[in-house]
Amino acid sequence: MQDLGISVLFQGRNFVRLIEGLLITLRISFISVGISIFLGVLLGMLMSIKNPVIKAITRVYLEAVRIMPQLVLLFLVYFGVTKAFKVHLSGEVSAIIVFSIWGTAEMGDLVRGALASIPKHQYESGMAVGLTKLQIYLYIIIPQTIRHLIPLAINLITRMIKTTSLIALIGVVEVVKVGQQIIEAARLTEPSAALWIYGTIFLLYFLVCYPISLLSAKLEKIWQN
Repeated sequence: MQDLGISVLFQGRNFVRLIEGLLITLRISFISVGISIFLGVLLGMLMSIKNPVIKAITRVYLEAVRIMPQLVLLFLVYFGVTKAFKVHLSGEVSAIIVFSIWGTAEMGDLVRGALASIPKHQYESGMAVGLTKLQIYLYIIIPQTIRHLIPLAINLITRMIKTTSLIALIGVVEVVKVGQQIIEAARLTEPSAALWIYGTIFLLYFLVCYPISLLSAKLEKIWQN
């Protein structure tokens, strides 16, 4: 039976290297998401303040990050900032900075939307029973906001994991870069290696992202009832 190239997966440490690359992808993703959630909550609260100057600044930041592709941001930070300011940033640090900037903008808008979705009578009801503003936020607003945010934040994790595939273009040896290296090394002996390597990478992404997506959908369904 003809060898279709699947054997390249099990030559030497190829499969182990793919798993190690996936772990680098996950590390960058989860660090970026953690930073994004913290800064995004602060940004979302700022965006909810009825101040025209603050609203204008946060809106410019949000639109600029949304309009510019993540790949351009990666090149801007990794190649542009390092050259212009003569600082050394590794590919991983650059990736975390870029995905944190992007994630903060996305999370900030989610927080703003969640806060805006709370009906005004919730605030008024809290004041009517004698609660202070702090108590209203602690016992009424924040619990409802969290219920809106958690499924959306989990969904942001899957988007972050998938988007990190771009960091292969700035030299970070994550799962896609490892796959490219394996394919390049086997291009003469296993011409069809790309099918199996990229197929395996697809499967790895699916195994990581699909359960997270299911969790997000389940939480959203539970909390909507």
